[in-house]
Formats: sequence, C-alpha cells, structure tokens
Amino acid sequence: MIRGDSVHARNRNKAEILKRELEARFIACGLEMHPTKTKIVYCKDKSRKGSAPNTQFDFLGYTFRARSNKCKRTGEIYERFLPAVSTTAQKAMRRKVKELKVRQKTQYSLEQLSKWLNPMLRGWINYYGKFRRSELDSVFRHFNKTLVRWARRKYKQLKRHKGKAVAFFDKLSVREPKMFAHWQFGSARGRFRLRAK
Repeated sequence: MIRGDSVHARNRNKAEILKRELEARFIACGLEMHPTKTKIVYCKDKSRKGSAPNTQFDFLGYTFRARSNKCKRTGEIYERFLPAVSTTAQKAMRRKVKELKVRQKTQYSLEQLSKWLNPMLRGWINYYGKFRRSELDSVFRHFNKTLVRWARRKYKQLKRHKGKAVAFFDKLSVREPKMFAHWQFGSARGRFRLRAK
C-alpha cells in the first residue's frame, strides 16, 4: 500500500520484493532511489512487537518511531508508531535562534523582540506542534535562555544577576503569557516557565 512517500507491506519479505520492483521501475524512468534514504523500516507498535535493524525514520522534519501512548478512555499505556519533531529539526531551530543574534539586539524593546520573533515561533509551533508538542521544550528552553542573555546585556541591573533575569521573565510569562508565542503552552498551567538552571 502506498501512502505519500512511504510504501507499506505486511512483512519484510514482501517489503524487499516491493523495493526491488520500485528500483526497477525507477531505473526504467531514468531515476534512482537514494541509497541511504531508502530503507525498510519496521513500524513497531502495540501489535507488532518484533525487532529489526531499522525501527525509525525521519521525514519532513519529523522522526517516526515507536512511542509510549496513553489511552484517554482506559488510561492504558501502550506503544504506537508516531511522529514527533526530529533531533535534526530541533538542532536547526536552535541554530536559527543563534544565527539571529537575538542577545545582541539590545536596541530592541521587549515588544519589538516579540513582534520580530513571534512569526517564527508560531510557525514552529504550528508545524512541529501537531504531534508531541512537548518535544519542542528543548528548543524553547534554549530560546528562553537566549532571552535571559539578551536582558542581561540590555539592563545594567541584570548584568551580573542571572537569577534576577530568570525571575524577571518568569513573572513576565505569568503576567503577559501572549508576549512570546511559546509561553502559551508547555506547562500544566498553559505557559512555558523559565528555569534558573
């Protein structure tokens, strides 16, 4: 069965046959399959408990693999083959924040920073937050640390006081949870709090 850019088969043997047939068809069309990106993956979940060399794959910034899942109706925890933002995509987002040199933009007010950065943050949340939104936490912790560094450069009274800068943003995220897009989710109370660590 073909779904998007993936082909599903009942077992490994059928998958190998299908792969050979697709390779032949590609060659007939003057194309070739990418040797490292084309692989057979075992989609492990509650009903498929076997093992295989490949049990996950990355596609369009997501990693698809077996993940713990809780049934809302029964509370049972079981495995499902599900997507979440990939490690590669997380690194790219952190790199993007670094490339923007946010902490050097001390000429900006908080409101200007928010207006400048929120479209990017909302884009990440809307795209990668569809599945396992909590997997974005490491990216947003990095972003929050960048905000703390920015504040310590901008405000003299915070320069030598990381704890005070963290406390400032902690209070601000409670008072103005919509200032930065990622503050609206992430904890049980609906905001992403900073931590002094």
